[in-house]
Amino acid sequence: MKYFKKLVGERIYLSPKGVSEEEIEKFTEWMNDFQVSDYIGRSGEITTLLGEKEWLENSAKNNDNKNFDIIDLNNDKLIGTIGLENFNRIARSAVLGIFIGDENYRGNGYGTEAIKLLLEYAFKYLNLHSVRLDLLDVNERAHKCYLKCGFKDTGKSREAIFLNGKYHDKLHMDILESEFEGSYIKNKNI
Repeated sequence: MKYFKKLVGERIYLSPKGVSEEEIEKFTEWMNDFQVSDYIGRSGEITTLLGEKEWLENSAKNNDNKNFDIIDLNNDKLIGTIGLENFNRIARSAVLGIFIGDENYRGNGYGTEAIKLLLEYAFKYLNLHSVRLDLLDVNERAHKCYLKCGFKDTGKSREAIFLNGKYHDKLHMDILESEFEGSYIKNKNI
C-alpha cells in the first residue's frame, strides 16, 4: 500500500485517506470488531466489504472532509484513521473523529499524537476557530486523551446512545484555536 506523508509527527504520519483493497479489508475488519465499534457507538451496524468500499470512495471524493489514515512512521503500517467533517464555514468549525483500529497501538499515545497533528493542521492551515467531538461516556481512555490534547467538556446528551442493552450518555467536547498550543508537524517549511 502506498501512503503519502502529509502531516509527519514523531512516531506517526497522517496520509490522505486511501481506497485500496488492503485498506477496505482492514477497515471492514475493524468496523466489525466490538473493541473498536463499541467505543464509537456503531456496534449495532454490520459493515460489509462493499459497504466499506462505498463509504471510503465517497469519503475520498468529498473535498470538504479532511480524512487521513494514521500510519506508523517506522514501518508504514496502517493503525487507524482520523478526520475532520461537518465543516461550518461561517463559524469556522468542524467535527473530529478518530479511532485506533490496531489493538497493538491502543493506549500508547498514538491517538494523542494524531489528534495534535490534526489540530495544528485545522487551526494553522485550515483557519478553523473550533473543533468539536462527541464520545460515549464509558470511553474513559478517549476522554483522558482528549483532555490531554486541550479539549474541554461542554455538556452531554443524556442516554443518547443505545449499546449492549443499555442507554449511555454522549459527551460533547471542543477546543478553540486560542486554546491550542504547540508545534507538532515536523515536515512543514514555514
